[in-house]
Amino acid sequence: MQVSHDAKVEDGQLSDIVTRIRDVIRRRWLTLALVVGGVFAIGVVFIMLMTPKYTSTTHVRIDPSRTPVMGADSPSQALSPEAIETEVAMITSNEVATEVVKKLNLVNDPEFAPEAKAGAVLSPADKVAIVVGNVLDGVNVSRNKLSYILGISYTSPDRAKSAKIANAFATAYISTKVGTGANTASKKAEFLKAQLDQLGADIRGKEAQLASYQAQTGIVTGTNSYGGNTGTVVDQQLGPLSGELAQAQSASAQTSAALAAAQAQVARSGIDSVGEVLASPVVGNLRTARAAALRDLGNVLSRYGDKHPDTIAARANLADIDQQISAESSRIMNSLRSNDAAAKARVAQLQSSINGLAGAQADNARKSVLAKSLDAEVTTERAQFDKLSQNLMEMQQAANNSIAQVEIVDTAAPPLRPTSPNKPLLMALALLVALSAGTATVTVQEMLVQGLRSVSEVEELLGVKVLAAIPREKHAAPADILLEKPTSLFAEAFRIARASLLGVRSDQSPKVIAITSALPAEGKTTSAVAFARTLALNGQKTLLIDCDVRRANVRQIVRNAPDIPGLVEVLHGEAPVLSAISGGDTEHLDHLLVRTPYFSSENLFGDGKMLDVLKSLRGRYEAIVLDLPPLMGLADGRFLAAMADAVAMVVRWDETPAQAAASAVNSLRTDGSNIAGVIFTLVDAGSEAVGGYYYSKKYTGYYQAP
Repeated sequence: MQVSHDAKVEDGQLSDIVTRIRDVIRRRWLTLALVVGGVFAIGVVFIMLMTPKYTSTTHVRIDPSRTPVMGADSPSQALSPEAIETEVAMITSNEVATEVVKKLNLVNDPEFAPEAKAGAVLSPADKVAIVVGNVLDGVNVSRNKLSYILGISYTSPDRAKSAKIANAFATAYISTKVGTGANTASKKAEFLKAQLDQLGADIRGKEAQLASYQAQTGIVTGTNSYGGNTGTVVDQQLGPLSGELAQAQSASAQTSAALAAAQAQVARSGIDSVGEVLASPVVGNLRTARAAALRDLGNVLSRYGDKHPDTIAARANLADIDQQISAESSRIMNSLRSNDAAAKARVAQLQSSINGLAGAQADNARKSVLAKSLDAEVTTERAQFDKLSQNLMEMQQAANNSIAQVEIVDTAAPPLRPTSPNKPLLMALALLVALSAGTATVTVQEMLVQGLRSVSEVEELLGVKVLAAIPREKHAAPADILLEKPTSLFAEAFRIARASLLGVRSDQSPKVIAITSALPAEGKTTSAVAFARTLALNGQKTLLIDCDVRRANVRQIVRNAPDIPGLVEVLHGEAPVLSAISGGDTEHLDHLLVRTPYFSSENLFGDGKMLDVLKSLRGRYEAIVLDLPPLMGLADGRFLAAMADAVAMVVRWDETPAQAAASAVNSLRTDGSNIAGVIFTLVDAGSEAVGGYYYSKKYTGYYQAP
């Protein structure tokens, strides 16, 4: 069951990740498309402007069997990988490249000619050196697997020039390098051979001197520097004896420990408690027989009594078994003592033998010093002999390889198609880079967003419930959707807000409802107008009061607002409240608006006049909706929120900073305002916030009028 639960959790996490990625793409698709398209377009332009290059290849074959110094019947010589690499280096050498430059007159070729700097004068040699370096940048030599075929390739923007230069390198290599250096290598080989012969004679003389000394002193040789192990007979005897002594001492320690343990067990609990006795199969069988004898004795006693012959025989049998057990136990103890004595005797014998050889070894040690000195000289000279032999062999191989015959297998022809750039591959890489850039841009944008996006985020951070999620609408006046499309998803969202705020039964529901926000431009005024219209369309006599006197935006949203005194005039005592109230744009809805934006430092709402106005209007309306100013940076909103029965705070989806929203909620709590919840505004219709209330955007059509 636990495995099934874990699988469900993983499936849920994967579904959440897929949903989040889908939401991000839906929100940022334009940015993603612009970045991907722009980067890909730049990449395409760059790729199309790249100069095509052509590569031509000439193949040459090295034949080590065709050498001038070997006879016709000589076996063929194989070239080592190092020799092949040497030939590759020779092809790309400055000497071969210089011959190519001079032969093709590349000094005057604009592709390779150095650019003249102001005031700088280059000598002919400097020009040639620069051109040689530029030419070598386009050369590449490769071996065809493990064969003796070398491919000489050249890459150039000019297809004909690439073939011409590749062929010129092959020709220059054959004409300048093949066969050179043979005389020098032969002379070096002759000198090394003479040195090797002299050193061999010295080694043979010292080996004879060492053998004679060993014979005189009795030092035997096994395997030393020339095949043996220098040492005396005593040395060879001491080694095995020392090993035997160590083994004998170990065995003696084991037997002594076993005997001591057995004696301690006898002293504590008797001979029957000795481990070897307990482990003996003979004693085990006798104890089994004794148990059977005890059972027989018990049966006879109970049946015939103590004086019966069978009883006497059973007792005798039991005593005989006890005697056998005692005898076997004593034999085991004697065996332990014998083993201990034998082990100690073996140790003493080996120690005596080693002590006898020690004296002879001291005399032989002095003789071995000279033998080792002679052996060291032989070893040193033989190492020198081996090194010279290796050098001679390498020099002979170098002499043979350096004059290996080379022939052109096929000449380079101008290629029909460019080898670079690989435009399809580069296009794919450009698209991959564009997608990576777009993804990185969208990721950075998402990381920089400080807004709230889900119902769970709002409820966890602010500690209040979400009353409704209002979807984003592409409409010049979103609040008019309630009048134009009363069955739309937008209108239904405000009906959900009404049900969440007032309750389904409407028992003791709040009458004065304040709608505010933490910051401006979060959809607060539109939400207040739409919410008031929702109440009125539900049949409740509703009054909408514009309390955001600095903006006076309600007048811009509602229809046919009259030019009459407003809330500011009422609070100043310049007009009675009823004269400032006008009929709304739907049945059961009245407005108390602000005639013009009002800016003043006076405490317009904090002197009790607004509270008196609300008291006078409570009895006339079933619901009063207050459009408050934003809470952050303005004190008016906090005064008015405390006067309301319930406060709904508007939070703009993906825009309102979490810190600002939390600060606004904390301010309301500090003032003792009744925070009914949060209205999520301008929510993406496909996001989790809307889907959490309507389960899926597939049900959007359910709310549309047929």
